[in-house]
Amino acid sequence: MQKYFRSPILILFVLLFATGPFREIIRGGGQQITGWIVDTVLLLPAVVIALSFHEFAHAKVAQMAGDPTPGNMGRVTIDPRAHIDPVGLIALILVRFGWGRPVQVNPANFGNRRRDSILVGLSGVTANLLLAVLFGGIIFLSTKLAPDFFAGGFGQSVGVVLIQVVIINITLMLFNLLPIPPLDGFGVLSDILNLQGTRLHGFVYQNSFLILMVAILLGLPGKLLSGPLLYIVNWIMAGIYGLPGWWMLLA
Repeated sequence: MQKYFRSPILILFVLLFATGPFREIIRGGGQQITGWIVDTVLLLPAVVIALSFHEFAHAKVAQMAGDPTPGNMGRVTIDPRAHIDPVGLIALILVRFGWGRPVQVNPANFGNRRRDSILVGLSGVTANLLLAVLFGGIIFLSTKLAPDFFAGGFGQSVGVVLIQVVIINITLMLFNLLPIPPLDGFGVLSDILNLQGTRLHGFVYQNSFLILMVAILLGLPGKLLSGPLLYIVNWIMAGIYGLPGWWMLLA
C-alpha cells in the first residue's frame, strides 16, 4: 500500500476530492457543507447529461466518418454508464471542470483522416453548445406557459437543475477546448498544426494527466474560462431567449 502514497497522481486526486467539501467546512462548518451537498445533488443531472451527450457525439461522428471502433466498444449510446469517467465526474462536481471517458477511435478508418479527426474532436463541444441552447429554450417555454412555476418548492429545484444543464454544458464545452490532452482542444490543435509525432506532442501526452490535475488544483480553468462562461450563458438566456434575470434560478 505504501507505494501508492508515493504517487503524485494519487496525492493530487485526494486533494481534488477534498477541495469542495473541505472548503465549505472551513467557510461555514456543518451548515455550509449541508448546502454544498444539496447543491451537488441538484448538479448531478446536469453533469450526467452533459458528459453523456458529449461522448456520444464523438462516438457517433466517428462512426459516421467510417470508423466502427466506437460502435464495437458500445459507445454510440447516450447511456451514461458507457461514458462516465470517475475522476472526470468528481472533478466536474467538485471544481466544475471535468471530462468523460474518452472515446477510442481509429483515424485510419476515416474517409479523410485529418478533416474527420477535426470533426470528431469538435463534435463533443458542439453537442454541449446545442444542449445548452435547447435547455435554455425549455426554461423560456416554461416561463411562458407557467410563469410562477420556478417561484418556489419543487419548481424552484427544477429551475436550478435546468439552468445548471445550460451552465455545465457550456462549462464542459469551454474546458474541453483547452489545449491540454486528453481534452479535445489539444487533439484538434494537433490535427490542425500536424503536431503528431513531434517531440512536443509526445512530451505533453506523456505528462497530460499530471498537467491537467495541477491546472485544476491551481484554479487555472476557472480563471481562464469564467468570463467566457458567463458571456455565453448570458448570450443564450438573455440574448436568444430574452431572459436577463436567468441567474435568479440559482438563488
